[in-house]
Amino acid sequence: MSRASLDKQPDEVAAMFDDVAERYDLTNDVLSLGQDRRWRRAVLAAVVPRPGERVLDLAAGTGTSTAPFAQAGATAVACDFSIGMLSVGRRARPHLPFVAGDALRLPFRDATFDAVTISFGLRNVADPAMAVEEMRRVTEPGGRLVVCEFSRPTFPPFRTLYVEYLMRALPAVARRVSSNPDSYVYLAESIQAWQDQETLASLIAKAGWRSVKYRNLSGGIVALHHATR
Repeated sequence: MSRASLDKQPDEVAAMFDDVAERYDLTNDVLSLGQDRRWRRAVLAAVVPRPGERVLDLAAGTGTSTAPFAQAGATAVACDFSIGMLSVGRRARPHLPFVAGDALRLPFRDATFDAVTISFGLRNVADPAMAVEEMRRVTEPGGRLVVCEFSRPTFPPFRTLYVEYLMRALPAVARRVSSNPDSYVYLAESIQAWQDQETLASLIAKAGWRSVKYRNLSGGIVALHHATR
């Protein structure tokens, strides 16, 4: 659990995302300098959705991350605990199924999905280990897990600059483009306090997933973990 998560209850986190929902996608694009598009392409390539497969996209927000799976021919479900995010998503992408759900108590039967993915949401869950176990429960044997999350830059000088950006520049930029800039102080703290690549890989393996691997994106700003049920 991130340090910031310790200071917020789940309903507070949900309310925070409700508040930023209207301009969430735009804000992410600006704050990441457009890198979020590259990261979504990497997730799509890792999931390898096939026509007819069932893909669960957790922490899907407005469905921006879900749409590529549907475009590839999969039955893609966007699941999020923020009603505000789901409302914006339903307006923007009425062709996608949006489901309100808690990552710790997913509203799906065992072995429902061929692949489960979560992008930039695991660190905001109250119990990441339990969430990864829940993801395994709803994935069929042989199915895939892909976790895309902020991580630790591998080059120390770059890591120092990155932390400075998180704690100073990110909230300042958010004040110009976000509907709730104060929320991005929390998000910056949650990124800084989150687990590194190896620790997250170990957490996934302990939850019973097999063949856990990861690769760094953008110098380790983001890590893409994948595993098999």
